[in-house]
Amino acid sequence: MSEKHPIVAVTGSSGAGTSSVTTAFEHIFQRQRLSAAWIEGDSLHRHDRARMAREVELAAQAGRTLTHFGPDGNLFDELVELFKGYGDTGTGRRRRYLHTPEDALEHGGEPGTFTPWEALPEHSDLLFYEGLHGGLVTADHNVARHVDLLIGVVPIINLEWIQKIHRDRAVRGYSAETATQMILRRMPDYVHYICPQFSRTDINFQRIPTIDTSNPFTASEIPTNDESMVVIQIANLQKLKPDFRALLEMLQGSFMSRPDTLVVPAGKNVFAMELLLAPAIGRLMERRNQIRAER
Repeated sequence: MSEKHPIVAVTGSSGAGTSSVTTAFEHIFQRQRLSAAWIEGDSLHRHDRARMAREVELAAQAGRTLTHFGPDGNLFDELVELFKGYGDTGTGRRRRYLHTPEDALEHGGEPGTFTPWEALPEHSDLLFYEGLHGGLVTADHNVARHVDLLIGVVPIINLEWIQKIHRDRAVRGYSAETATQMILRRMPDYVHYICPQFSRTDINFQRIPTIDTSNPFTASEIPTNDESMVVIQIANLQKLKPDFRALLEMLQGSFMSRPDTLVVPAGKNVFAMELLLAPAIGRLMERRNQIRAER
């Protein structure tokens, strides 16, 4: 952690809905007039899309599993170096992963490839990471120790699979069968590298459908916000300092299921995120400004 150069990380697997948190933080940064250095976790994958497909096939032939969840599919050394370097100096470098033709048109390149590495913007107020490994800890890499505010976004597993299958079909052109095989292949790495992160987060947002999702592989539609609730578990009450009474009054239809757990209608999720996270960001900035003034 670095109070002088704070790092905020949102961690969640593909299809988990981390974009909702990104939207909430865009609002928070705009209102607090903060300039964030944005890092997309996919930009730290080891291979571009075509090379990854070849490497996955070679790994399968050798009896190994290669996924974007595990160390062989990612640049964990570079991720730790980025977080540590930013915390120490407020500088670093990044690149972008071009998911779609629209991304490629905007930044130049081909879909499924990376842009060249470039320096982070100068004089940023904080670093904001959204991706798979913001809370990663392994025998060789500890990303979580550098993060000042760690947020988990994880729907129940059936909903995660539904969102993953629908996104891969719509955005990447995969068949439902291909997306399903990818889910099955990645499960060991999901269990070992993704799930443990949610025990290290300061707060978790988990969307739960209120309709039947018993067979996610045949679901024709993603449950809507009107058909879902979000369970918000605040693990670090000291850091978040929630005013539950005020939250319950402002978030119509919400309730407490445990002393540290708030349940809200999914349509109120971004609003709830802003109410909970904006004060925490404000305190990070106050502490940063205090330290810089002292030095």
